[in-house]
Amino acid sequence: MRPQVVPMAFEFTIEHGFRPEHRDLAARLFWSAFKGKLGPIMRPEDKALRFLTQVIDPGHAISAVGTDGRLLGVAGFKTQEGAFVGGTRRDLRRSYGRWGMLWRGLFLALLEREVEDGVLLMDGIFVAPEARGHGVGSALLTAIKDKAAQMHLGAVRLDVIDTNPRARDLYARQGFIAGKTEKIGPLKYVFGFSAATRMDAPVPTKPA
Repeated sequence: MRPQVVPMAFEFTIEHGFRPEHRDLAARLFWSAFKGKLGPIMRPEDKALRFLTQVIDPGHAISAVGTDGRLLGVAGFKTQEGAFVGGTRRDLRRSYGRWGMLWRGLFLALLEREVEDGVLLMDGIFVAPEARGHGVGSALLTAIKDKAAQMHLGAVRLDVIDTNPRARDLYARQGFIAGKTEKIGPLKYVFGFSAATRMDAPVPTKPA
């Protein structure tokens, strides 16, 4: 994907992947966006950041970069080949130790979603605080749909939790349609949310 300038007052480019110098910041921004959901499992913060910095994959990401080179946001996705936030049991053990790896791995597995034929599965989207309200999130979602079209996939899927209505409104404005809502029962006391709703956006495929 070629970098392209988005003609907006708040200027930035959309790039495939993320730059090597942005790895640490991408991990911190991901943690800031998702610590409410993942914090009970991945804390303490220093270990969570160590793990995330190791495993985030630029091959499964699209980023927004300001004209001054600042990282403004990232949209991750998951395929059969990997995910934006992947990692192995060895990566977990490196950050949390053997016991920490065992119980965290069990809980994190409960949040995993399987890749489906014909659907590009999103693996997190986040925008830096100073860039919110300037169209960065919308541009990243458009880029994700473009990526799905390039891969000849018919839809993009994401899941939004019930404690994040602002994100759900953004996704709806970008053409995502709410589907099945799944409640997580007693696990709400672990993850801090009660239910997640699947949302899909149809994507017209591009000719080869």
